Amino acid sequence: MQTKPVEPLVEGGAQVQQVINIECLTDFSEAPLLNIKFRYGGALQNITLKLPVTINKFFQPTEMPSQDFFQRWKQLSLPQQEAQKIFKAVNGMDTELLKAKLLGLGCALLENVDPNPENFVCAGVIQTKAQQVGCLLRLEPNAQAQMFRLTLRSSKDTVSKRLCELLAEQF
Repeated sequence: MQTKPVEPLVEGGAQVQQVINIECLTDFSEAPLLNIKFRYGGALQNITLKLPVTINKFFQPTEMPSQDFFQRWKQLSLPQQEAQKIFKAVNGMDTELLKAKLLGLGCALLENVDPNPENFVCAGVIQTKAQQVGCLLRLEPNAQAQMFRLTLRSSKDTVSKRLCELLAEQF
């Protein structure tokens, strides 16, 4: 994390904006913490804030044709490379809303890849300083049951699990 120095005195009612640049060194599951220390009325104050940063913020979308997607899907077939959740739809099953949420994740939404046109598939790479982690996603809606099956596969088990948890909360 990089920040710029702040003036030692901030007047009452004034605001100071701090831009924070964050580099992902390795995959993570807990949000980074920002510790702020300052004096107020002569007493030292200490505030710890959770930054709204999750692993998907470091996604690079990856476009690929159907053949490449399923070839890579099969290559990521070890049990620890896959995370899957089956859950009830909380926010409905509107196709455009589902697409928007998947795009908001940061990966590429691949059109006409899955043989079932109702399913959604996505691909991306999590960029960290230590490594690149390829990620593939498949979301299978069941409108009749109002349920989803979400499957994530990646070259790193902790990334698959974390992305699956994050995304399941969105639907």
